[in-house]
Amino acid sequence: MNRLPPILLSLIGGILLSAAWPTFSLTPLLFVAWIPLLWLETRVSSRWHYGGLVYLHMLVWNGLTTWWIWYASVPGTISAILANSLLMGLPWWGYRFVKKKRGQTAGLLALLTGWMSFEYIHLQDWGLSWPWLTLGNGLATQPGWIQWYEYTGTSGGTLWILVVNTLLFLHWQTNRSASSTTRSPYRWITLATIVLPIALSQWIDHRLSKQPESSRLAEVALLQPNVDPYEKVSSYASFDFQLQNLIRQSEACMTDQTQLLIWPETALYRLGGIGEKELREKIPAFDSLWSFLRRHPDLTLFTGVESYAVTLKKSPNSIPAPDWLRLAGQPGSQFIESYNGAALIDTGGADQFYHKSKLVPGVETLPGFLQFLSAWFEEFGGTSGGYTPQADRTPLLAKNGFRLAPAICYESIYGEHLSRYFKEGANLLVIITNDGWWRNTPGHKQHALYASLRAIETRQWVARSANTGISGFIDPSGKWIDPQPYDTAACVKQKIPIRSGGTTFFVSYGDILSKGALTFYMGIWILCLAFRRRKENS
Repeated sequence: MNRLPPILLSLIGGILLSAAWPTFSLTPLLFVAWIPLLWLETRVSSRWHYGGLVYLHMLVWNGLTTWWIWYASVPGTISAILANSLLMGLPWWGYRFVKKKRGQTAGLLALLTGWMSFEYIHLQDWGLSWPWLTLGNGLATQPGWIQWYEYTGTSGGTLWILVVNTLLFLHWQTNRSASSTTRSPYRWITLATIVLPIALSQWIDHRLSKQPESSRLAEVALLQPNVDPYEKVSSYASFDFQLQNLIRQSEACMTDQTQLLIWPETALYRLGGIGEKELREKIPAFDSLWSFLRRHPDLTLFTGVESYAVTLKKSPNSIPAPDWLRLAGQPGSQFIESYNGAALIDTGGADQFYHKSKLVPGVETLPGFLQFLSAWFEEFGGTSGGYTPQADRTPLLAKNGFRLAPAICYESIYGEHLSRYFKEGANLLVIITNDGWWRNTPGHKQHALYASLRAIETRQWVARSANTGISGFIDPSGKWIDPQPYDTAACVKQKIPIRSGGTTFFVSYGDILSKGALTFYMGIWILCLAFRRRKENS
């Protein structure tokens, strides 16, 4: 590597990460992709030069793997790639600082815990959360390697990738040293670090295959209507035509045994939104839906719906309710909240709703500290207002025994967030999404692959209904069943066990690896600052 210019090494590192990422799926490259940055730190003397090389590395990785956001939001793409690349550089700049002050071992520990701390913070609701490139997500194409995610979640995969990269770098560094007279002690440690997690995963998978499933089965049907989302919100046919199309496609594949039917995100869409009160009270405008459900009295429908509700409480994204929409008998101020939501509907109407909690920055919401950019975002199709999110993680109770954990769109990449449903007794993860905004790009494939990680973490079945694909079922070991290709109208069925009781370590205790790393990282910085003050006072 001495012969290669630093800028070329930086580019190579970013390209290696991109090639390893779903859907290029050269997964083993994840375990060497960080070595160029580790080597560059020993070669580049200027901290600003090194910082620029780190940023270039992250910019290449972000750009090559998430460029497809462009189809949904131009400013969202630019902002996500530039900002995410900058944030990803912070742990590496911290690594260089700690290494200089306290040596290589302390620096590498700071890098491992700092990167995991960054990923954990990026998963929280801080306004620009975009954890798409969490390192542990990169192993989604290899469920046979990561069955132990039921204990660690994706942070375990992140730690594994970082540790192997570090050990390989130390092994190479030791071997190339002219003064070294002994063999590198890292050879067998590195080999064990690679092999043992895979062997453990295979053992867990074998154990899982021997466990009996619940004898209670229910037939679940998923619809993939394949409607162009851009046409739907602009010049698509009337709401009644859309609804009739959904019903027709569903009838074609359902049987008398179908107990749960799932339609994708915003399947029920009408300009201006659909009032949740309308669905509760079964108004005549939805007569075709009520007739459909009466023909299938044992069926429960779970569907995405762009909805609104009139409320007496003002929220950050609510607007004043017009006179014609105000609640009768409720004096005083009234407001409208809009939702990217879902409803559980049967012959009695809709009695349970869910409102998307994790809103996409720049597309569905814009944090207060970026409101000065609101005009720019709105010009390119983004939003400065947004939907009102839901705070609690309460499962939706279907009459057939399923307790649904709903996830809309990119909420499915938030593992610990979704695990709280299963801590509350959920037994089926239902993901509804509309990945057609991104066209036929790697985005919808990456999104679908990440869903298998949620199955492993919770050891529950996943039912995924995507408007344009990929729809299908995922078993508790993360294996896909009958996935439907992109840009195809389809409806698929699967008999799924109705489970009761039992949670994984990850569901019970959450992401303790990341929380431990964050605590350790804070401790490193406290010690560094304490040593620095002591040195200044001495």
